[in-house]
Amino acid sequence: MAGATAERLEADLCVVGAGSAGLSIAAGASQLGARVVLIEAGAMGGDCLNVGCVPSKALIAAARAATLGERAAGLGVAYGPPAIDFAAVMGHVHRTVAAIAPVDSEERYSAMGVTVLRGRACFLDPRTVAVGERRIAARRFVLATGSRPFVPPLPGLDAVPYLTNETVFALEALPRHLLVLGGGAIGCELGQAFRRLGAEVSIVEQGRLLAGEDPELVEPLRRRLLAEGVALREGARAERAEAAAGGLRLTLATEAGAETLEASHLLVAAGRRSDFAGLGLDGAGIALDERGRLQLDGRLRTTNRRVFAAGDAAGGPCFTHLAGHHAGVVLKNVLFRLPAGPERLAVPRVTYAEPELAQVGPTEAELRAQGRRFEVLRSAFFENDRAQCEGETEGLVKVLVTPRGRVLGAGIAGPQAGELILPWVLAVKRGMKAGDLAQAIVPYPTRSEASKRAAAGYFLPRLFSERSRRLVRLLRRLG
Repeated sequence: MAGATAERLEADLCVVGAGSAGLSIAAGASQLGARVVLIEAGAMGGDCLNVGCVPSKALIAAARAATLGERAAGLGVAYGPPAIDFAAVMGHVHRTVAAIAPVDSEERYSAMGVTVLRGRACFLDPRTVAVGERRIAARRFVLATGSRPFVPPLPGLDAVPYLTNETVFALEALPRHLLVLGGGAIGCELGQAFRRLGAEVSIVEQGRLLAGEDPELVEPLRRRLLAEGVALREGARAERAEAAAGGLRLTLATEAGAETLEASHLLVAAGRRSDFAGLGLDGAGIALDERGRLQLDGRLRTTNRRVFAAGDAAGGPCFTHLAGHHAGVVLKNVLFRLPAGPERLAVPRVTYAEPELAQVGPTEAELRAQGRRFEVLRSAFFENDRAQCEGETEGLVKVLVTPRGRVLGAGIAGPQAGELILPWVLAVKRGMKAGDLAQAIVPYPTRSEASKRAAAGYFLPRLFSERSRRLVRLLRRLG
């Protein structure tokens, strides 16, 4: 029956998924004259707009506002305790999403000439995708299907109500006690935000907080979380979840023995995984590796050379800015037939808790594990005049350079770290030397001076060396 009534569409490019990567690819290809079909089963805009970057940063902004009175007191301005209206906070979150949604809407993309189909896609063969009764035959395909929250196989968890980043923004009342399972970026950001809004918060992490980041840069955030009353359980493995009066109980295994925590709500923040369920990849000749990730070559192509992947579906870090970069790579390959590949090193990552943590390139521990020779340059915000003026002096800039001064990686812990990391991204990307940044004229007083000061730390010891002093003495004798 389906074969007799199916509507057939032909396209130059069929994009599966209307998140950050898929939308960028569809818009770019359409504006370059390609016939584009865009398929989305859920909300346009994907996770970032609807349940990820946008609502979380709106919530973080509201939570930060709740701390302004305490900050102002140190500057001689007194406020009373904040009156937090959680419903109004969530109203701000939802209004923010709604304000941005038209940019990602079906109407906007249809106006561009993109054929937008709503429904689930499934490959029928290597060159055809089905969406309901429609059949799409395309010259090239892109899998931009995003990711989903990873829910660990914790005994008892299936019998306990729990939140993920996809459901937490639907809360109508502030949790009494939020237990966060996972001390990564999502866990730290949301845990701190809910604590600032008035909830008790406990973060449980099997390893250490933000385990993939430089411990020296994580430490300012750890201190801030503890100072704000967040209970941290690092090195604690969750063993079992069960219902309890007024919420749930989590049993932990720690070095000191078994421990139990009770809370009203549980937020599972254990990372994200690519999701290819129901796509019919086998029939399309698209292979997965042993970890369930797409097997990709250096050009983001799957084992079916007509099918590319982008964004979270490509299996790398789940960053919207990386998804946008992937979009450019795919367009170069698909439309211009250029053998382009994605950036591997200069991909910044930011944890938007407070103080913010931003890094690009390898960490100190990673370089040591590789046996690389390098030097560490540092500049503390305590030594920065703007930070002193604002009364926010915690954190530092940390830079890793080769013995000849080429920048390998950098990290910043402190206010606006995500904004301040850009010159270091460029330095890693272009293979610049610390001296290139040290010689830049930076406005005063700004926090950017901390980056310049860190860079100057490479050549100042060399400049003021005994060798330089001997040269000055010699020139002085010559008149």
